[in-house]
Amino acid sequence: MLTHHDQTVADADEIFEACKDTAAECWGFKEHPLPLPAMKSLYAKMKACGKTTFLEVVAYSEAEGMAGAQMAVECGCDVLMGTKFSDSINDYCHAHHLRYMPFVGDVKDRPSVLGGTIEGIITEAQEYLRKGVYGIDLLAYRYTGDSNALIRKFLKEVPAPVCIAGSIDRTERLDEVCQTSPWAFTIGSAFFEKKFGDTFAGQIDRVCEYIDTRRSQRS
Repeated sequence: MLTHHDQTVADADEIFEACKDTAAECWGFKEHPLPLPAMKSLYAKMKACGKTTFLEVVAYSEAEGMAGAQMAVECGCDVLMGTKFSDSINDYCHAHHLRYMPFVGDVKDRPSVLGGTIEGIITEAQEYLRKGVYGIDLLAYRYTGDSNALIRKFLKEVPAPVCIAGSIDRTERLDEVCQTSPWAFTIGSAFFEKKFGDTFAGQIDRVCEYIDTRRSQRS
């Protein structure tokens, strides 16, 4: 994710250009603060490079979420992450063939924080799956409780694509991701803070290589 502290960075276009040939196949950013024409141009570059594109909307009202969904469609995104679920957003995504992965739990603030009980978060996700969402945006490492317990129980009981989003900033968390094998995970701020190396491109490839190595060791 070309984001730092849940905000898209001003030089996102330049960073993608420098990193487009790395191992990362999935790219995205937030709905704020790039102007829409800049967003559309950047997503077009990503699609031209064969990337799967994501827009994550850190907004909690139905109106803001719908605006984000409309933005994702206008930008030609593949996946809408975030928003608090609403039937209207879900229906809109279905109508426009946009894969929808809403937040679950008590999500607030920016950078976002996740509250609620593990059981309640799982029940909420299962309800949204019955309504036809593609998957779930799980802010596991922003959870105010036991993140590891949440991840393990959630992935066991929610049979859908789950993206672990936010605060994966050290190898111990990469190890946990390898052990639980979610559908996807995001890294944004950690790359800008050089948690995995000196250059953005180098960090991407280092993380991808690390994940591949750990998975091959488990197989």
